[in-house]
Amino acid sequence: MQNLKIPFFSSQAMHAAIRQEVLAAMSRVYDSQWYILGEELAQFEQEYSAFSGVAHTVGVGNGLEALTLTLRALNIGPGDEVLVPSNT
Repeated sequence: MQNLKIPFFSSQAMHAAIRQEVLAAMSRVYDSQWYILGEELAQFEQEYSAFSGVAHTVGVGNGLEALTLTLRALNIGPGDEVLVPSNT
């Protein structure tokens, strides 16, 4: 049997179309030395709100923060049942 190598994930191919835009944004953040909050986040929140058709967007640092804020906004707390997929 032949040993086939199938690439699982290629972020380079996936993001080639937006590479320069992403690198420019990263450079602006790096140059400003404003890594938390800052103008880039404010701009992203405004653009994402417009894109998704909502009044407010809150950018967070990671998925745990996103889930925590979502659960708190929905008044879900200790003792409440939360179902999640097994592949988290």
